[in-house]
Amino acid sequence: MTTGLFAHLAARITAEGPISLADYMTECLLHPRFGYYTTHDSIGMAGDFITAPEISQMFGELLGLWAADGWQALGRPAKLYLVEAGPGRGTLMHDALRAARALPPFRTAITPVLIEASPKLRAIQQATLGGEAALWLEDIAALPADAPFILLANEFLDALPIRQYQRGETGWHERRVALSEDGNGLRFVLDSQTLPLQTRPLQSRDAAPGAILETCPAAHAFIGEVAARIQSQSGMALFVDYGPAQSGFGDTFQALRNKGFADPLQHPGEADLTAHVDFASLARTANQAGIKAHGAVAQGDLLRRLGIEMRAEKLQQKATPEQSAAISAAMQRLTAADAMGNLFQAIALTAAESARPAGF
Repeated sequence: MTTGLFAHLAARITAEGPISLADYMTECLLHPRFGYYTTHDSIGMAGDFITAPEISQMFGELLGLWAADGWQALGRPAKLYLVEAGPGRGTLMHDALRAARALPPFRTAITPVLIEASPKLRAIQQATLGGEAALWLEDIAALPADAPFILLANEFLDALPIRQYQRGETGWHERRVALSEDGNGLRFVLDSQTLPLQTRPLQSRDAAPGAILETCPAAHAFIGEVAARIQSQSGMALFVDYGPAQSGFGDTFQALRNKGFADPLQHPGEADLTAHVDFASLARTANQAGIKAHGAVAQGDLLRRLGIEMRAEKLQQKATPEQSAAISAAMQRLTAADAMGNLFQAIALTAAESARPAGF
């Protein structure tokens, strides 16, 4: 194995012993010199994967209109932070702001905020947004608290670092990343210590030996921060991501490289790493924090309820036959059950006393 990150990982594992999967993901994606998001322009036709905003402007526009509806539900504040977590190339925010112009008071109220840790992606986002007076933050903890906020996040939670646990004959063990026996690669191993009972999720007690359970502490921490801010400064949030509405046992850790699936331990720093989002678990975290979680609903259902068919028809009125066909194909890809329509789910977070938001 010859990637620049491998030498760093090998040295760390030699010094510390096998590392958690969460530490491995963090190193692979965010290492300041060798991390995937540091070194790659991964999104779009030339990248390793294409996200919904890159497929069609309709996606970002409809989320922008969802935010406009939410702004009215929040009482039409004179100032609002429109926040995007994990903004990729900035395409979703660009399209959402364009849609916001349909409601001038809403557009005037907006201060765009992009939560992005990668300097490379920040530069791309700044170019996408042109001269837009936006704020870039590394963490939601830095979001100013002087106005309400609406947060949008598409394919953000699935890239947060996970931990995995595997059932052995006598109990649960954390799954870790170690050097291969020859020292030239990486492999999974089980921690020798059995996890104490109190660390196990309740549903794990009856699992068969060999079963794998995933958790994402970073996602729960992020939901907790959003929940606290909804209560303290007023706001709402919409998450659209990859994963089933109800999650169970299983290994969903995966790598995308050169537009295809790859061994997640084979090319550290050169592949995007993700895992399915456990929407039901995150909704419970939100509810326990004193706010209300809505959904999950399938992405296709959400977009249809928000008016994607009407938006497509309007775009097609001024389109060439080729453009019209492309618009129809994009809508199908975003909404069809055998494409992204059911593979992606959405949840919304609001204050406990708020009405059900648009699309839910």
